[in-house]
Amino acid sequence: MLIYIDLLLILNFWIDFLLLVTTNIILKYKTNYIRILLASLIGSLSTFVVFVNNSFFLFVLKIVLCLIMQLVSNKFRGIKTLIENSFYFYLVSIILAGTIYLFRDLKFDFLENFLLLFFITPIILYINKRQIKKLDTYYKEKYSVTFYYKNKRYDFNAYLDTGNMLYDQYKKRPISLIYSKKIKFDYKNGILVPMQTANNKTLLKCIKVDKLIIDDKVIGNVLIGLSDKPFEIQDINMILHKDLLGG
Repeated sequence: MLIYIDLLLILNFWIDFLLLVTTNIILKYKTNYIRILLASLIGSLSTFVVFVNNSFFLFVLKIVLCLIMQLVSNKFRGIKTLIENSFYFYLVSIILAGTIYLFRDLKFDFLENFLLLFFITPIILYINKRQIKKLDTYYKEKYSVTFYYKNKRYDFNAYLDTGNMLYDQYKKRPISLIYSKKIKFDYKNGILVPMQTANNKTLLKCIKVDKLIIDDKVIGNVLIGLSDKPFEIQDINMILHKDLLGG
C-alpha cells in the first residue's frame, strides 16, 4: 500500500492533539492550546518510527515522547503527576485504538483510511470523554448502605443525590428514598410526611430506622421515604439525602 508521509504526519498530529485535549478535559486541567499544539507537533514525530524495525527501541521512544508531550502540554507538576497524566493519555489512546480496530475489515486504501480516521477520531474521543465523565460521577456518588428495620437487615446500592432536599417537616430530619417494593411498610410503625411535588401536595410514606451504615459510617435517627417508582439509575435502589455525608 502506498503511504503518503506528509498525510501521515498530519493525521498523527491531529490525533495527538485530540488525545491531549481529551486527557486534559478528563483530568480537569485548564487547556493551553498553544502548548498542546507544540506537544502534538512533537508527538507527530513518532510517524518516522514506521521506518524502524527495532521493537524495543520503538517501545522506549514512544514512552519518552509521551512524557515529553505531557511536560510540554501541562508543565512539570511532579513525577507522580507526570506518570499519572501519561497513564490517562495512554488509556484514552488505547480506547481510541480499540475502537478504530473495529474498522479493520473495511478494505480502504491509504487516502480513504486517512479521511476516515481524521473525521471519526474526534467523534470517538467525544463519546469516550462523556462516558468517562458519566462513570466518574456515578461511582463517585455510589455507596453501599446497610440499615436495620424490625430486626431485619437490608442492604442497598445507594446514590448520593445533591438534588434530594426532602426533610421531615416535624423534626427537620433529612429523608432518603428507597423503592417501596424493597421493603414491607406498616402504617402502625410508619410516618406520613407532607411533601410538595411538581404538581400537587401529597403524603410520603416513611419509616424510621435507628441505625444506617454508609461505607462503615454509622448514622442514627434516620427517616427513609418509600418511592412508588424504581429509580432510573443503573443498579441503584436507594437515593441518599445530600446532608447524610456532610452536605
